[in-house]
Formats: sequence, C-alpha cells, structure tokens
Amino acid sequence: MATTLSLAPLFRQSVGFDRFNDLFESALRSEANNAYPPHNVEKHGENEYRIVIAAAGLTEDDINIQVEKGVLTVTGGKRETEQEVTYLHQGIAQRAFRLSFRLADHIEVQGAALSDGLLSINLLRVVPEEAKPRRIEIGGSSKPELKAVSSQ
Repeated sequence: MATTLSLAPLFRQSVGFDRFNDLFESALRSEANNAYPPHNVEKHGENEYRIVIAAAGLTEDDINIQVEKGVLTVTGGKRETEQEVTYLHQGIAQRAFRLSFRLADHIEVQGAALSDGLLSINLLRVVPEEAKPRRIEIGGSSKPELKAVSSQ
C-alpha cells in the first residue's frame, strides 16, 4: 500500500518554494536506499557542516566525490585485488555504494579527508553580500516610479 503525501496546502501562501515538494517526495522514495554506508550529517557553528561516512577498508582511490548542479555525490567500492582470500567470517561490508546530498544555496565543499576508516567532507555556507537580508526603507507618500520597458 503506497502512501502519498501532498504538501500543496503549505505552498498556497509561499512563492518560489515549489521545488521543496519535489525534494520531500524524492526523500521519501530514497530513504531506504540511503542507509548504506552509515553516515552522519553534522552542524558545527552557524555556517559550517560536515558529512562523515563510514568507509572501513576503503582507500582514497576507492572513493569518488563529485559536486554537480547543487548535488554532492559520493561513490565508492572496493577495487578487485589479485589476492585470493577465503573469509571465515566477513563482517566488514565492502559493497559498492552511492550517496547523494542536495546542497542548499551558497554551500561550498571545502575539502575531504579519509582517516581511521571515516571519510569527512567539510562544507561551508558562504552567503554573498547581495543575498544577505537588507532593510527596505519606506518612502514618503509619493508612489515609486515604474520604468517603462520598451520592446524592440
């Protein structure tokens, strides 16, 4: 039985937030697929974030990190080795994975490091001056002039 969630009532009094509905729907669809490998999304301060992914047994060559159109994608998988190994017990998963994180506006990837089996990706929110909130002064009783747009 599929459950459908409609967020249409929330968007009646908002402008420009229609893509959030798509974000919620895709999050509901992919929540089960995003469980491996275990990972944390951390907030450090007001503008600093870190994604920490458990990457046991992987090296830097086994992991690929890419940012495209506001989506951070981390893929990985153990490369084949020429060693023949017979496991008596294999508790460390070495299957391929793909994690995607949609980045908010003005979030930049600062760098990544692999240490002690944990991949850390540092993110920073850099808001340009023109995107910061500004106060709009209210003029006197005169109406503001509208400039005519000529079509050529």
